[in-house]
Amino acid sequence: MDYIKLNDGKQMPMLGFGVFQVPDLKQAEQAVTDAIDVGYRLFDTAAAYANEEAVGKAINRSGIDRDEFFVTSKLWVSDFTYEKAKKGIDDSLQKLNMDYMDLYLLHQPYGDTAGAWRALEEAQQAGKIKSIGVSNFYPDQLKNLELMSNVKPAVNQIEVSPWYQQTNDVKFNQSEDIAVEAWAPFAEGKHNIFTNETIAEIGEKYGKSNGQVILRWLLQRGIVVIPKSVHKTRMAENFDVFDFELNNEDMKKIASLDMNESQFFDHRDPSAIESIFGSSLRSLR
Repeated sequence: MDYIKLNDGKQMPMLGFGVFQVPDLKQAEQAVTDAIDVGYRLFDTAAAYANEEAVGKAINRSGIDRDEFFVTSKLWVSDFTYEKAKKGIDDSLQKLNMDYMDLYLLHQPYGDTAGAWRALEEAQQAGKIKSIGVSNFYPDQLKNLELMSNVKPAVNQIEVSPWYQQTNDVKFNQSEDIAVEAWAPFAEGKHNIFTNETIAEIGEKYGKSNGQVILRWLLQRGIVVIPKSVHKTRMAENFDVFDFELNNEDMKKIASLDMNESQFFDHRDPSAIESIFGSSLRSLR
């Protein structure tokens, strides 16, 4: 496993396991159990995913020391005030049945981010959270948060895939010493990503699948990545990406695939923002 050193000095695995869209608690617990067996130690959940309890059960029942895991969860916008965020943090800890989280993120860049962030800073000082960060923040929103806060975000989790490479945003985050973590690295299969000929030709040289090539491409950009699967064979395939390296020509070919648009929704679209605030907790990333 490769690791990235965060700006607060903590070490974070570069490859992890996400549980978005696995709200069934039994299925989520089994998926995390299988992922642990494969070798994953970074796990990414959120209050909005409604499966923190299942993630915690699988980890706590694994028999593996808690310190070997890197557990991430996220605060939803409904709790974006100072007081509600404090309760939201405690709720996540209770559902996970853990004394601390390794990383806790503001899930969206809307509402009272300043108040919520202050609660995260205090929880970090209290030892409830090791590292704090954000998700879906654009560079201007990130800079604004930096300027109003005492603690710089350690991570910004954003959409990154071959179809939406976010080259400039990734460079900005990394120039600020903020680690980029990619959600939806496979764009949920859109535009036949798993059979794309360009990616397949690259994979054929190394005996790797399209998914493995994509994960390797992200890792070589210095991006943490959290693919999701409920199938153990696919989990193992996704984990098997540390025995080859893409060359510059490969990286350029994948760079040429950029469609330069979100495969889901524009986080700056006012209607999308209204939808997020009015949505149920499980409907949006």
